[in-house]
Amino acid sequence: MKTALITGASTGIGVVFARQLAQRQMELILVARSRDKLEQLAAELGEQYGVKVTVIVQDLTVAGAGKLVYDTVNQKGINVDLLVNNAGFGDYGAFSEQDLARQLEMIQLNNLVLVELSHYFLRPMLARTGGAIINVASIAGFQPLPYLSVYAATKAFVLSFSESLWAENKEKGVEILALCPGPTESNFFEVARFPSAFMGKNGRLDSAEVVVQEALTALANKRPNVVAGKLANKIIVNLPRFLPRSWIVSLIEKQFKL
Repeated sequence: MKTALITGASTGIGVVFARQLAQRQMELILVARSRDKLEQLAAELGEQYGVKVTVIVQDLTVAGAGKLVYDTVNQKGINVDLLVNNAGFGDYGAFSEQDLARQLEMIQLNNLVLVELSHYFLRPMLARTGGAIINVASIAGFQPLPYLSVYAATKAFVLSFSESLWAENKEKGVEILALCPGPTESNFFEVARFPSAFMGKNGRLDSAEVVVQEALTALANKRPNVVAGKLANKIIVNLPRFLPRSWIVSLIEKQFKL
């Protein structure tokens, strides 16, 4: 039976990945810092689908967290066939007014630990000539986002990094996918501290179930990226191909300023 490791597995898209992969009879390694939520989810999935679920409680914002997770997996003698780098967060507001420590923590979680885990788990996948990595980026990775400046930059990194890995490894039996959802049902907006007025201004959210289904389909089809969710997401990511970047970022600034 194959095994998937999911970071940020206690909420949102991470939980849905866990459910859908357990339904496909994959054993799971769930990683997050919330022990209670992880253990509750592990018990539920184990009982419902009869799969083995391992819990690793780890704060991924700590430097070197990726190595700690990798070492724990090795100590348990588990081979990871699918790595889902889902953990991440945003922070709404003008960059000059934001807490610098929180911005650096965002880079650590959204980028540094993702690179760490990709590096550690990619090598054994290549040695076995099989495996896959899904890195959760965002439609925010396709253009700058005023008031989410660091978040958008981290997701642009994830998109570029993942597509590069896809090209490097597509002939070696390992698939890499950048998953690029739009606004999705999760606790993202609460964690990012968006003003309550923002949601009423910016329409409905995509279902996390649909986002994960589209990701797994795209991975099976060996695609380098997938823009998941509603048609508007696909339109948004293509606008920079046809319009001046200065015009787009000015328009976004007006939309995101509250």
